[in-house]
This record gives sequence, structure tokens and C-alpha cells, in this order.
Amino acid sequence: MSRIRVLVVEDSLTVRKRLVELLSAEAGIEVVGEAEDGRTAIERCEALRPDVMTLDMILPVMSGLAVTEYVMAFCPTPILIVSSSTNRRELFQTYEALSAGALDVMDKPPGDQTDEDWERRLISTVRLIARVKVITHPRARLNPGSSARPELPPAAAPAVEACGKGSYQLLVLGASTGGPGAILRVLNALPADFPVPILIVLHLAMPFAQAFAEWLGSNTSHQVRYASDRQPLNTRGVFLAPPNQHLVVRGATLQLADGAERNFCKPSVDVLFESVAREHGARAIACLLTGMGRDGASGLLEIRKAGGFTIAQDEATSVVFGMPREAVLLGAAMRVLPLPEIGPALGALLKQPRSAGSHG
Repeated sequence: MSRIRVLVVEDSLTVRKRLVELLSAEAGIEVVGEAEDGRTAIERCEALRPDVMTLDMILPVMSGLAVTEYVMAFCPTPILIVSSSTNRRELFQTYEALSAGALDVMDKPPGDQTDEDWERRLISTVRLIARVKVITHPRARLNPGSSARPELPPAAAPAVEACGKGSYQLLVLGASTGGPGAILRVLNALPADFPVPILIVLHLAMPFAQAFAEWLGSNTSHQVRYASDRQPLNTRGVFLAPPNQHLVVRGATLQLADGAERNFCKPSVDVLFESVAREHGARAIACLLTGMGRDGASGLLEIRKAGGFTIAQDEATSVVFGMPREAVLLGAAMRVLPLPEIGPALGALLKQPRSAGSHG
């Protein structure tokens, strides 16, 4: 069995040595190169073609974001961001890098102390993303030298026909690996006056989830907030599940729950989707986007069984066709659509005539 070949990019010599030592000591993993600045990282990625790149965000010469954009456009490689960035500007760059094609993010090792849990997470994450077949990301090719997202022409809305009765009152989205960019693409295809609340669960670990709502809101025309406990559900806007808390719908309110992980996730897409199926059934639209694992697949099926409209992202446009694939295998998705078609399809569903007595 071939080894996983890793390129370690980190400007701190102490941290870089620790990463190299940990990875090199693991059976089946080989560190093939190191880089201490962004330009060297790109040169060595092109020359060595590693299976995985670990990447710091704050680098000399070229930032981690610039490295991500270039690598994903010209030599696609699974990228694991390893960062200690916690201020707003640096977190925004992390979200931009995830949106540009980086697969996952985790914190740097805690000081000089041994942390076996952190070490296990590093090794398992490297092994996991090494299996992802990343695709060329168009961002840098379309807009070289800029971290701004290029404007893409809107996709035509695919034909969709609702199977439930009455008007839809709620849209729920779930995503994991590749989720920041996918969620942004969907929201930007929806009108600013989208007539129903949008609830989102994204798997993003602390402390990196702290400013995600602010970043998402700054890149869309929608008001984006973290959901609060017992808030009314009749408010339009985008509401994210807070980190480390499950988001559920109970009647006409949102509630936060401190339960056990589901599918190794907290918040869990399944937890939200199952509550929506129970409480809103045929009045809900649910969409499962790119992500590793199976979270959200069974919940999407419950919404379909309850009469709601369900969509899964297709394989060709998913960064990881894990969660959507599980949903498709379960028969949970009424439509399997490319990412550019999902937003227009959701907008088309909400334009259907409303039945008498439905809420606006």
C-alpha cells in the first residue's frame, strides 16, 4: 500500500518540526517536503505533487489564502489548514480559503505539551482528506491575483414541481467539508427578500466557527445570525446552528439542545432535519450539500417521507460526495442537482402559488 505523501507548510520552525515529527512517525505517512513561506509552498507543491498539504494561514511572501487559490486552480491538492488564527481578519481568511477549495481546518498544537487527542485528530484528518479526489477550482483562473470571489453568471432554474400541498414555510440546509463555499453559492442565488427563514447546520469546529455568521453575512445580501434559544421562527433571514449545540425546531420556535453528538457531529444536520420533519413536514424544503460522512442523510429522508421537498448536491460539484451520496442511496433526495442549479431551484419552489391561509 502506498504511503500518504505530505507537504508541511508552516513559518514557525518549532511548529513545523513538531508536525513533521508527528507525521513522519506514523506508519503509512511520509513527509516529502517542508516550506516556510507561501511562494516556496507553491513551488514545492508543483514539484512534489503531494497527497496532502498542511497549510498555515499566516505566511511570509504569500498568504495561506493566496496559496490555496493558486494550488486549487493549478495543481489541485487536498489542503488541511492548521492555524491558530482567532481574530476576525484571520478567521475571514480561513473561511475564504475553505471557500476556495481547502478541505478542512484544525487548530495548531497547544504549546510544547503533548496532546494525544490533538495528535490523533491530526493523523486521522490527514488520512481522511488524502482519500478526497479534489478538482480544479476555477476561482484563481477566473480572477488571478485577487481574493475576491469572481462574479459568475446565474444559472437557469431547473424545472421543479412540488409534491406537497400548500406553501413552503421553511428552508433547511446541511453541509460539512466544502460547505462554506457551497452555502455561499446557494445563498447568493436567493433573493435578499427570500420569504421564509433559512436554517443552516455546518460542521465547523471551534474556534473557527466564531465569526462564520459575520463572514457569510458580509458576502451575501442576507442577514445572517447564529440562532438563539427559544427565538420565534417567523423571522426572515439566515440562522446558523451555534458551534457545539444542536439546533431544533419545536412548533414556531427555534431551540438549542446540548445533547450527545450524532454521527460524531455537534451540531448535527440529522437532529435539525428530523425536528423539521416532525414539526413542519410538507411545509419544509431541505437541501443536503457537500460533506464527508453520513450526517443529514436519514434526516433528509424523514423530511421527504413527511411530504417536504428534498434536494441533494450532485457528485460532480461536491467537494466530497459523502453526505449527499448517503442521502441518494437512501432515496431521500427528490432531486440531485449541480451546485449552480440549487439556489435557482429553491427560488423557483418559493415562487409557486400559495394556498389560502398560508403564512407569508
